[in-house]
Amino acid sequence: MHLRLRLVLPSEARSVPLARRVLRHALAVLEVVPSCIEDIELAISEACTNVLDHAGQHDEYTLLAGVDGDYCVVEVCDEGAGFDVPSETPEGTTTEPLAERGRGIQVMRALVDQLDFAIREDHGAAVRLRKRLIYARSPFLASADGDGRPR
Repeated sequence: MHLRLRLVLPSEARSVPLARRVLRHALAVLEVVPSCIEDIELAISEACTNVLDHAGQHDEYTLLAGVDGDYCVVEVCDEGAGFDVPSETPEGTTTEPLAERGRGIQVMRALVDQLDFAIREDHGAAVRLRKRLIYARSPFLASADGDGRPR
């Protein structure tokens, strides 16, 4: 079984908990353990909040989520002007632990297995989060190999 979700969300603060809840409930139905769901929820909260804070004035943004066996992949895409990925998101970038802002990338990196940033060809930026899922019991999904594709 494959799960694909596409949410086109308004560029408003209330869209963040909506995105989080939709994905949480989908993962719960698949019997992903709560701690794994919580990691994904917090990571997408950070990604969605970054869109609202940094993408400029646009009406909406998109969250794409997919589950293929052992992995969940989430992309948060905006219509903003983009950013210079190498200079704004280098590995090892740190922010003071008590800083009011600027910890989102560190938080996302700590919670997921892979974090990527890209400038989209059609305009805007995308954040891609990839997390290995832990199931409460053997899922009804086909087991996946290392690249997240079902066998």
